[in-house]
Amino acid sequence: MNVRRRLIPTAALASATVLGLTALTACSTSAADDKDGKLDVVASFYPMQYLAEQIGGDHVSVTTLTEPGQEPHDLDISARQRGELEDSDVALYLKGLQPAVDDAIGQSGIRTKVDAASLTSMEKHGNEVGGHAEEHDHAEDEEGHEGHDHGHSHEGADPHIWLDPVKYSEVAEGVGKALEKADPENAKTYEKNTAALVKKLGGLNKSFEDGLKNTDSKVFITTHAAFGYLAERYGLTEEAISGLDPEGEPSNKRVTDLQKMAKADGVTTVFYETLVSDKTAQTLAKDTGLKTDVLDPIEGITEDSKGNDYIQVMESNLKALQKALGAK
Repeated sequence: MNVRRRLIPTAALASATVLGLTALTACSTSAADDKDGKLDVVASFYPMQYLAEQIGGDHVSVTTLTEPGQEPHDLDISARQRGELEDSDVALYLKGLQPAVDDAIGQSGIRTKVDAASLTSMEKHGNEVGGHAEEHDHAEDEEGHEGHDHGHSHEGADPHIWLDPVKYSEVAEGVGKALEKADPENAKTYEKNTAALVKKLGGLNKSFEDGLKNTDSKVFITTHAAFGYLAERYGLTEEAISGLDPEGEPSNKRVTDLQKMAKADGVTTVFYETLVSDKTAQTLAKDTGLKTDVLDPIEGITEDSKGNDYIQVMESNLKALQKALGAK
């Protein structure tokens, strides 16, 4: 996998000094000199990087703390990255997803700290999320809520807000305002770019609404409970094998319950993701005679991703859901 090539966004490559995760300088000259006067934005992981690039355009230089292909939940911040944070103008992150990032940004002297979690409403989600969940709450209470508190989840809230285009759009608006305030000279451009991105996300939301309106089933199984917000937005139910922790091991009871539920609800597919082992999904699928497919939580874009950016991978996710749910 060509990690280094994909790590640095185009805007940063155009600048005089290329800052990658493997070549961060703890002691650089002023950010403005290095960046040709651009606003230096450090993003915690890909969904934040995408917003910074789309809204900032040519006026920002964006670097990301999480390498493509690296599980963001597990990120540790190096001394060099702490140095890079100190030299940046803006830090864009999602509090509760990456504890190491939260600590590093909290301790840094960065002037503008933008927490995406504060720009939209957050909810607590267990292993089962969506309309169908209410019916099972009494039976699933103990098992279905074990995914709430895994350390990386801020006060038990599900951090995966970017997988709901409506919530992601709210975050985009907040990021746009923060960039306008941090760099008033280019405020008009940030405002225009934010409006364009919000429109694009509105179109994506409409595609999901229309594409998932009429389906044979409303229930889908995933290995990692990342799609709770998406499920709630489009009237679906996500049944996760493990909770919010992508590395979590399910109990035997949970696997048995899912096998029964798959038969009862006409589930055809077990979804897994590219950054985490698909072993659990393959085992469950084999035992229940189901297919497997990828549903990407878009925590990073790699050469295995079904698309080159957030919008393209979300469109691939929609196709995968339509196929699995029997969309008309």
